[in-house]
Amino acid sequence: MKLNYKTIIMFLLMALFSILSGQSKIARYESKSKSPVIEELKNDIKKENAEKDSVTQIIIDKQDELKADKKAKKLVLHADFSKLVKPKNIESFKSQFHFKPVAQYLSGMCWCYSSTSFLESEVKRITGQEIKLSELHTVYYEYLQKIEGYVDTRGNSEFGEGSESNATLRVMKKYGAVPDKVYDGQKKFKRHNHSQMFKDIKNYLHYCKENDYWEKDVILATTKAILDQTIGTPPNKFEWKGKEYTPLQFKENVLKINTDDYLGFMSTMSVPFYTQAEFDVPDNWWHDASYYNVPLDVWYSIVKKSLKAGYTITIGGDVSEPGYNGLEDAAFVPDFIMPEKYINQYSREYGIFSGTTNDDHGIHMVGYTSAGKGKNKHDWYLIKDSGRSSRKGKYHGYYMYREDFIKFKMLTFMVHKDMVKDVLKKF
Repeated sequence: MKLNYKTIIMFLLMALFSILSGQSKIARYESKSKSPVIEELKNDIKKENAEKDSVTQIIIDKQDELKADKKAKKLVLHADFSKLVKPKNIESFKSQFHFKPVAQYLSGMCWCYSSTSFLESEVKRITGQEIKLSELHTVYYEYLQKIEGYVDTRGNSEFGEGSESNATLRVMKKYGAVPDKVYDGQKKFKRHNHSQMFKDIKNYLHYCKENDYWEKDVILATTKAILDQTIGTPPNKFEWKGKEYTPLQFKENVLKINTDDYLGFMSTMSVPFYTQAEFDVPDNWWHDASYYNVPLDVWYSIVKKSLKAGYTITIGGDVSEPGYNGLEDAAFVPDFIMPEKYINQYSREYGIFSGTTNDDHGIHMVGYTSAGKGKNKHDWYLIKDSGRSSRKGKYHGYYMYREDFIKFKMLTFMVHKDMVKDVLKKF
């Protein structure tokens, strides 16, 4: 490179500039400068929006207050119980063994509470043992089976908290059972509160469906993580009276429950009598078509025969009628809904067809008696109930159902096969 006097002067000036600037070769971060005028304009907008928001919030709060006040003042139609002749107390019933009622609180587990209680009574009847079983063991795996069904149908399978009583048998057959003291499903809450857990799972499934994402292993793993956070993880092995069992070994060797020994019955004109068919309700999300369909008089005769013979049954149906009152601990059908003499196969079917009889709630029928005289004499059944309304009255966790309520508003029941041998011959 040939240097001339101009090049030499340029290098000298660059060197002098470098010396004078000191930091010219060093880069650094500095706070971004703001325009005071622009910031003032932005603050004006924020202030204006805050004033609008405050007015909007006042309106929203007032509307919420009005809604809450209206809800608090809302009246509920109830039948007049003052002239109802009912059993004097729950001690009037001939009852079979059952553990004291347990509340389901904020959960949709009535189906599992009633069927688990039923199986506890069966364990006592068959083996003489009194073993309180875990409802949440069944609920945990039922959630996972629902998830599989949801994925397999690409989101077209019902997903809710509810299910049917025979779901407990299906889960127990595959996953076994555990005692409640081994796994009570109350990791996060002292009282069952599944509202947020269910919401989280449902929102996650909605996301999967909206984004057409169906990786089953990943979805199941995510669901397990949500379940584990609230109700804990069921044990693979546990100790019971000095011996180690898996849940399946416990079911087979200790409980001695054969899940195939229990049958579901319904009574509907929508399918031929003395055939097996699907119980067509949302909670039968897996479309079980094993229900035995029989005429109403046969259906009810099995109920009565079973309770009088020392068996219990789990039963489910509609509990939204004016003749159903927790403060009175009782349920019957008032005349203004349907006079008792008109309760038959046809009036029952109209309730099912019109939607006024729904599959609302599952309960455990544990006792029988009769009350009244003459035309006022009725069969009455003692009901063990996990629902909140059963804790409003004198007998917490119990109801007394009159026979007309069972004939008119109950839809299905599950019973041991020994009680239906004669009926099964007609299938």
